[in-house]
Amino acid sequence: MPRTAFPSVLLFLALLLPTGSFARTSNNAKGEAAPAPRIIVLARHGHYVADPDAHATLGPGLSPLGIAQAKLLGARLAGLPMPFDVMAVSPLTRAQETARVVAADLTEVKRVDVPELAECTPPTRRTEAVAGIPAEALEACARQLDKLFAERFRPASGRPSHELMVCHGNVIRYLITRALSVDSKAWLELSVGHTSLTTIRVEPDGSFRVIAVGDTGHLPPNFLTGASGDPERDLAAPALK
Repeated sequence: MPRTAFPSVLLFLALLLPTGSFARTSNNAKGEAAPAPRIIVLARHGHYVADPDAHATLGPGLSPLGIAQAKLLGARLAGLPMPFDVMAVSPLTRAQETARVVAADLTEVKRVDVPELAECTPPTRRTEAVAGIPAEALEACARQLDKLFAERFRPASGRPSHELMVCHGNVIRYLITRALSVDSKAWLELSVGHTSLTTIRVEPDGSFRVIAVGDTGHLPPNFLTGASGDPERDLAAPALK
């Protein structure tokens, strides 16, 4: 799918920053805080290479290219016109390492590990793509991600919240379908590259606005990996001829 162009500062200011009406708290009799926008930025981990010796559950870490991508991602996030309140991270190694690299540029952001952000494969209408995965595992993944969506994709309370989630391609694509209220089995029709950014705004009334999907504006063309059509790349020096 086409990549989103690098968002301008004005676009982010218009779509992400709070207005005065959103920031105000309620004066109702119970003194409850009014609902406010929640802006969630989903960052996919960096490039990695399959490793048969890696942990069976947590998987391999980043490649040198993945580390370079994560450094550029950290600089991009640090330059956004909004401070993050929290960085939620998948427990898998490639997401953990991406978060550690990013944290060097987001030193003030609180970090929490969220098990529900772990990579898994939910049901898809392209059944041939998941033929080797037991139906029970597919359904368990959908329950995991539905729980994540129900708990975290809801309005903030009292003041706007800006949250970063460092996770995985399947997770991000499934959550996009939920935010769009379309068939969740269509997630495999989306494609998001390594260290791409997907931004979803939860409005105070609980509705959703998908602002960006698979934005890789922080990466040079020869660093693009992980999306449909991207070739394999590395940072190795070419062999002598």
